[in-house]
Amino acid sequence: MTLASLSLSGGQGKTTVAVLLSKYLARAGYTVLVVDADPQSNLTTFLQHEVAVDQPTLLELYRKQVSLEDATYPTATKNLFLIPSDDGLDQVQEYLASSGVGALALGKRLEPAKGSFDVVVIDSPPQRSQICKSIIGAADQIVIPCEATVKGYGSLIRTVEAVRELTEDGVSDAKVLGVIPFRDRWVGRSRTKESDMVISEMAGEVGENVMLPSIRESEKYKQAISQGVLLEDLGYPDLAYPFESLIARIREVLK
Repeated sequence: MTLASLSLSGGQGKTTVAVLLSKYLARAGYTVLVVDADPQSNLTTFLQHEVAVDQPTLLELYRKQVSLEDATYPTATKNLFLIPSDDGLDQVQEYLASSGVGALALGKRLEPAKGSFDVVVIDSPPQRSQICKSIIGAADQIVIPCEATVKGYGSLIRTVEAVRELTEDGVSDAKVLGVIPFRDRWVGRSRTKESDMVISEMAGEVGENVMLPSIRESEKYKQAISQGVLLEDLGYPDLAYPFESLIARIREVLK
């Protein structure tokens, strides 16, 4: 199964979801390949991988210059492997645009992973681009993180539309597995009016059954990622609930 963390605006929680979801899946015993498809390469950094000179990355895999195996590296987490990126990945945009089958390219490059990994998690760039199209083309399932703000709602609309366009064109069979509100703001035991309104509008757009528990506004998520640990390790297991719920949906798909 290939799952993309996808949103067409910055700051929506894509990398937060990709990093923590992949670690929780690995801890649950799944063999996971995480693909950093964002030229900003934050996921590569958060998984503590430093791309060495002349070391193959996703760019070389896209261009068919190396095999999937040669572009894949173990991480410090058991069962978790990485295809890294760096800012050179931006160079692939022209290659994909001129190839004629750009939206299918990443899926073809990742096909060998189906025999070696239970789940492939792709972290996407924050804009509609040739890379983004290829991610939608490669994905079986898509999770859409979106900030619980008006901007986040707009990002959700654009992302859903981008997926719909490629599925209607027959380029992708991807389904939206879930929408995760990000930076859900609470004051005491009450959700703020803006968060409450926006999350309600999101549910109205995609359906209550598609919505997942929200990632609350908390520095603990950043701390977990920067320290390379899980939320339980920081003493905040309740904050992991959105990922537990997402993994439950993934299990149903994998059955």
